[in-house]
Amino acid sequence: MSHKLSVVIPVWCTEATLDRCVSSVVSQDYAPIEVILVDDGSPDDCPRLCDQWAARDSRVSAIHQSNGGLSAARNAGIAAAGGDYITFVDSDDYLALGTYRQLMQRLEERPDIDLLEFPVCQFYGSRRQRMLCFPDEREYRDMQAYWYEAEAWSHAYACNKVFKRSLFSCVRFPVGICFEDIHTLPLLLAEASLVATANQGLYYYCANPLGITATADGHRLSMLLAPHADIIRKSRRRDAAFSRYYMHVLNIQMDVCELTGQEPILPYIPQPTKALRGLPKLKAMLLNRLGIKRLSVINSMIHKIWRNH
Repeated sequence: MSHKLSVVIPVWCTEATLDRCVSSVVSQDYAPIEVILVDDGSPDDCPRLCDQWAARDSRVSAIHQSNGGLSAARNAGIAAAGGDYITFVDSDDYLALGTYRQLMQRLEERPDIDLLEFPVCQFYGSRRQRMLCFPDEREYRDMQAYWYEAEAWSHAYACNKVFKRSLFSCVRFPVGICFEDIHTLPLLLAEASLVATANQGLYYYCANPLGITATADGHRLSMLLAPHADIIRKSRRRDAAFSRYYMHVLNIQMDVCELTGQEPILPYIPQPTKALRGLPKLKAMLLNRLGIKRLSVINSMIHKIWRNH
């Protein structure tokens, strides 16, 4: 028996791309699917387009609510979802044909999988475009291994994953918080017993020069930093995978210090330098000698000099 898949699509000011997005979902060759469009008080033509889709296709429903942000829209979709599994699509993105059929076939064969991650074309349509693939399908019962060794922290997107709906029994996206995915994925992993990656399917994450990632200021970057710093604070790992993660979060911390003037919240943990080369090695050496605060000051000074020339 095929399991039902709920596809939640938050909608806000995307009248130019909404039809492309929804068409890519309703054209999937997987029958037991429901599509939940959540109009988050969009001031453009999106509310009408959502209603048109709901009238045109019995698998599509439209929810209209006052603007509460991406998390609030996703949460409304979760509350309305009736599927055994749930996934998310942003309304300026779209899917390759056949994606859900291939993924759901894997989940039919392996009902013990709680979360299945699949390939994504990142920043599609821009000079930053690149593929995130999983050529070796892997399974993780150790969520720490998934976070650090598979570097899930670098692709914590909600949209390139299919979740058992039961994972959301006690989990919701944080309303009013930017970079909500990095706040939410660790909570979902705490509920999961088995995470897997797939080499089938493709999600097109389209470049948006006006999106949060491209325009984040110091306040918003602080929201990105906080969950990472909390994870590092609680971690007891000190291997190479941890070091890669730590140096990534250190970059965010330095940007926050530069943009806000706030004191660092990332715990100071000296990093091994033997295996590093070039700029990463220099950064780790300065971290070990100077600490985070003074390293951030130097980083800010270099940026000022660079901007003035």
